[in-house]
Amino acid sequence: YNLWAHTRLVNWLKNHPSNLLEREMASSFPTIALTLLHIWGAEKVWHERLCQAPLEPFLSQTFQGTTEDVLQGLLKMSETFATYVEELPEDDFHTYCDFKLLNGTADRRIRSTMIHHCMNHSSYHRGQVVTMARSVGLTDPPQMDYILYVRQKNA
Repeated sequence: YNLWAHTRLVNWLKNHPSNLLEREMASSFPTIALTLLHIWGAEKVWHERLCQAPLEPFLSQTFQGTTEDVLQGLLKMSETFATYVEELPEDDFHTYCDFKLLNGTADRRIRSTMIHHCMNHSSYHRGQVVTMARSVGLTDPPQMDYILYVRQKNA
């Protein structure tokens, strides 16, 4: 679902001038592009934790690319995450994963909880992106409701 929703969002945003994605406004992050970068970065961190990979600096601290790079990076990360979830053995969803928070504090969570959190986090910020986009005049956002995904998948 997450990859499907991101794909719909990115395809919609690509049909509009990129300068709108870089227009500053009051929100959790100052632009649509930076909100998308945050989603990408969060998915990357959670994927690294789930894979027990060394944690790299948060993407927003090191990213030097363009808005187009953000759009493509978000989709690529979402695809990587989806593949991870699809290939995870059923029993592993219920195993604990040890990791560190960004501040270095040790934490331990069940993998399914981590995955659920990451997907919910992305949904939250996709909603912000739609609200931000409406504030710059983009009034035709795609539907990204989970039930629509289910209906389309089962059709």
